[in-house]
Amino acid sequence: MAGNVIVQAVAAVLALALYFLPAILADRRKRHDVLTLALFNACLGWTGFGWLLALYWSLQPNPPKNVAGEVVETRKIVRMKAFSTALLVRVQRRATARDSLKK
Repeated sequence: MAGNVIVQAVAAVLALALYFLPAILADRRKRHDVLTLALFNACLGWTGFGWLLALYWSLQPNPPKNVAGEVVETRKIVRMKAFSTALLVRVQRRATARDSLKK
């Protein structure tokens, strides 16, 4: 009788661990949105499809925290590289023009 209760308790713990596997994985992978994912898993995990979506979501990399800021920074870097390249080409043209005048 006591052995049966222990087996049932272990089975219940294993079932809960399997049910919340996506949330556990998200927590282990240090996702920023682990609470949202865990709530999604708790509410829709029973559907099977919801559990698979939560599992897929938990295996994705962390999204950037400030996407707009990263876009602005990337654009700024691209503009700076383009400006530097154009400036270098201009300096090289002037140097070759000056060298050709000296000859």
